[in-house]
Formats: sequence, C-alpha cells, structure tokens
Amino acid sequence: MLLIYLVVTILFLCLLEYVLNYNEKALLMKKIPGPKNHFILGNALAIMVSPVEIMKAGRRFAKTWKEGIYRFWMCPMAAVNIFNPEDIETITSTIKHNEKSALYVLLSPWLGEGLLLSKGTKWQERRKILTPTFHFNILRQFFEVMEENSYQLVESLGKTAGETIDIVPYITECTLQTICETAMGTKLNDKTTQGAKPYKQAMKDLVQVMYQRATKIPLYSDFIFYLSPLGRKQSKLLKIVHDFTGRVIQDRTEYIQKYGINYGDDTANNDDDIYVYREKKKKIAMLDLLITAADDGLIDKQGIQEEVDTFMFEGHDTTAAGLTFCLMLLANHKEVQDKIFAELNEIFGDYKGPIKVEDLNKMKYLECCIKESLRLYPPVHFISRNLKEPVVLSNYEVPAGVFCHIHIFDLHRREDIYPNPLEFKPERFFPENSKGRHPYAYLPFSAGPRNCIGQKFALMELKCVVAAVLRQFELIPVTRPSDVEFVADLVLRNNGPVQLKCVKRSVNK
Repeated sequence: MLLIYLVVTILFLCLLEYVLNYNEKALLMKKIPGPKNHFILGNALAIMVSPVEIMKAGRRFAKTWKEGIYRFWMCPMAAVNIFNPEDIETITSTIKHNEKSALYVLLSPWLGEGLLLSKGTKWQERRKILTPTFHFNILRQFFEVMEENSYQLVESLGKTAGETIDIVPYITECTLQTICETAMGTKLNDKTTQGAKPYKQAMKDLVQVMYQRATKIPLYSDFIFYLSPLGRKQSKLLKIVHDFTGRVIQDRTEYIQKYGINYGDDTANNDDDIYVYREKKKKIAMLDLLITAADDGLIDKQGIQEEVDTFMFEGHDTTAAGLTFCLMLLANHKEVQDKIFAELNEIFGDYKGPIKVEDLNKMKYLECCIKESLRLYPPVHFISRNLKEPVVLSNYEVPAGVFCHIHIFDLHRREDIYPNPLEFKPERFFPENSKGRHPYAYLPFSAGPRNCIGQKFALMELKCVVAAVLRQFELIPVTRPSDVEFVADLVLRNNGPVQLKCVKRSVNK
C-alpha cells in the first residue's frame, strides 16, 4: 500500500511538472536563457531571497547574460528581463506595449488610476491634461519654489557643518516640501496647514509599507494582505493621506472659485489661509490646472485626487534618490566638485543672492555631472510593462501575457556602451562624446510615449539643489560607492544611511 501511495505521488508530481513547465508558453520561455529551472518551481528559488539578495542576483544575472536578455518562469508568471538598447526601443517606442505590469497594482490603493498606473485612452487623456503643467512659463514659477527650499536645505546643513550626517532625511524633506508647494500649492508648514505633520509622516510610512509588500510574495494577495498587520497599517495611512489631499483640493477649489487663478500679486491672500506664499505672491500649482480641467468636464474630483497623490509620490522620492547619490559621488570626487565650484564662481562671482532660472543653462559641467550620476544611480532603476501581444526580442519569440522588466541600472553599466562603466566620468556627456550613442542607451526618465512627464522639473530641481549646496559647502566623503548595498525597491536606495560631511567654504562666492 505504501508503494502504491509513493507511485501515485510521483506520478502526480510528474503530471504537475508537465502541466506547469511544459505547456506552450513555458516551452517558448525556456528558449530564452535564464536561471536554472527546478522541478515544479521553475525559477522561483532565484527570487525567494531577501531584498538585498534580489538586487545582487539581478546584477549577477546581468553579468551572466551580457547580451542583455534573460527570462524568469514560475507558472503562471513569466517575465523577460532586458537591458540592451535595441530591445528596449522595441518595447518603449510604441504605445503597443505601454501598459504597466501587475507589479504596479500594489500602488493602486494609494494612487488609483493616476498617470503612473492608468492605461489606454484614460492614460492618453490624463497625459494631455497634465502636459501644460510643465510648460516653461509654469516651470519658471515652480523654480522659485525650488530655490526657496534649496535655501532652507542649505540653512539646515549649516547647523551641522563639519559633522557626519545622513544626507537622506535632509534631501527628502527638501524635495517633499517642493513637490507639495508645486503640486498642491501649499507648504507643509505645521503652523499654517492643519494636518501637515501627520500627512508628511503618513507619506513616508506608506512608501515603506509598499516596499515591504513588494518584497513578500504572499502579501501580493489582497485577501492575505488586508488581514495582515501591514495591511491594516496601510488602511490607516491611506485615510490620513487621502483625507489631507481631499481637504486641500476642496479648499483650493473654493479659493479659485472666489479669486480665480492669479499669476501676479495675490492681495486677497492673508496669513490665516491654508496657502502660504512667499512675499504674498500667489503661484500657480498643478492642482490649479486640474481644477480648471474639471470645470471643462475633462476630469472628475476623484481623478484630481489620483493625480495629486501620484505626483506627490513620484515627485519627491525619485528626486531625493537622485540628489542623494549625486552628492555622495561629488563628495568622493573632489576634482569634479572643484570644477563645478569653479563654474559656479564664473556664473555668480561675488553675487551671493538666489539662483535664477536663467542661470541654469550656464551650468554646463554641472549638468554633465548630474547626467553621469543618473547613469550610475538611476532613481527608477527598472520599469515593467505587460506584453499584451507577442513580440520578438533579441531573436527570441516572447508570447503575450509576459511581463517585460527593463533593467535601466544594468543598461547604464554596459561596458560596450560606457567603457569603464563603474567610473564617475562626467565627460561622457560632453556633446562630442555623446555622438553616436544609441538613443535608448540612457534612460533615467524612461523613453518613448510613456517617458517621465516631469523630467524637466526634476533636472531643474537637481541643478538648483546641487548648485545651492556647493556654493556654500565643500562635501567630504564618509560613505563610499563601494559601501553602497542596494535593496530591492521601487526607487534605488542604499540599505542604510548615506553619510557625508558639509564643510563651509572659507571664501563664499
């Protein structure tokens, strides 16, 4: 009898192996190189590791399959991973493959169907509504906010001059304040904005909850997740965030109905309002344009909240990551830092006042440094699409229903594109050195129709903050690039603090 049970069990497992790993889709995926297949489990063991080990595994895979394509199979989930420019162009240059994969669904309780998660006609309509937000005339107004918050950052760093600090919380506070004021038209000042402190904390905690869920496969199930302590925590945090943004939207709507959208001096504003404007000057916010679109019947109240929440999430965390690694690199490369300071000295001389938007175009070398930093440490280090129809990548037939993960991090470190790829060399982005480079070889802001709508905004903020800091301080290294240990996350981040010292310059020019 025991022998019969054993035989039946073996036959059942063999049948299960055949059904799971020898169907038509599985056989097509097996033709693509990838990690070792295990009985029944497929490639599941490759990712059943810690978030740190997942990032290490991804880098090992990139070194193993240097051509830039490998697969992952765990029935019914299949993914093709690419990091070569030609395949990336095939996926990102057309709207055929612009639907985000199911990985992003984890963000939907927070962001709804905002620009990041929406698809098809809805995405096209939202993109059309939001594009005018990043017109240069509006970015000029946004820049004043960036400059003011950069000044506040410099003041905060001045209080710790000479000390070893973790730069991450300082940078995050700066970028969070900037996106709040430009997206919602309000400063998160606890003295003037009711609920600002719990909102800021809830934003930070929500990001961490999302990251934790993304690295625990059992929690992908909504049923299991919402019964877990993490799920209950998320529900509480979502209420705080949505209540706050909902109230701001309502107040801003009433304000615009009463006073209209004013590009000049705002004489109607007073200190009791929820909106605090520097020098009593009201600046337009992204929210203003959404409210106007609602008046035209192009978007409803829920849609407005989805877009505000989306830009609050995307607009501060990614920029903070970019700034963090950029400052770390500059601290570790004094010769580059000195060249930037010399360029800033040529621009500003003895002038100690605020940076103006016209100054940004003069910062040519600084721009190359930022681009090189984003190459080595792209804040959005991978993107994922859902392939709704078959596609040929690197001469392999990839069936419909497969996720396509685009590994921007590994693309940016391809030695055949960037010789000595681990070196920090801003000269790579001099115009004469960029000629002939594949247009899809550098994707810090993605590419194609679904590229980052806020990339000009982000580059303005990166330039503004780095210039403001280096005008006042010399950066001294503490955390070295070799100390960085990446953790699997939606945004590239170190598994620990990123430390440096800010030493006040003896001659401030």
